[in-house]
Amino acid sequence: MTNRSNFHERELVDADYTALARFRRAIRVFLSFSERAAKECGVTPQQHQAILAIRGFAPGSEMSVGDLAEHLLIQHNSAVELVNRLQQAEFVERSITTDDRRRVHIALTPKAHALLEKLSTAHLLELRKSGHALAETLDRFYQNDLAS
Repeated sequence: MTNRSNFHERELVDADYTALARFRRAIRVFLSFSERAAKECGVTPQQHQAILAIRGFAPGSEMSVGDLAEHLLIQHNSAVELVNRLQQAEFVERSITTDDRRRVHIALTPKAHALLEKLSTAHLLELRKSGHALAETLDRFYQNDLAS
């Protein structure tokens, strides 16, 4: 975001509300697409999000259940249950670290990689098709901010 103090120095105007409303709608449209795509592939949206988070975690690093909880903004015990379901579906494998047996790393299986490639391809195509709406709303927001 640009200078946050601009919002404290001026009243919000109609264009601010319009930009925020359009931005939230564009996000919701994309999320709705994402939820449908995940369900069509036989996983829940949260499972898809977890698989993507694991795959997108810092290259060369192993993600722990705690890292996943933090990334998904959920409680640790909820992440454990999610990983349990992913493991039952053969999307992840767990390993315990040798230096701290309490720390459990999770890794994707080939089955998860195949699913994620299919879903990610669909998501990238959707973003190419409708992502301009999201970009336009952000651009309008920043233009409104700069104009004040």
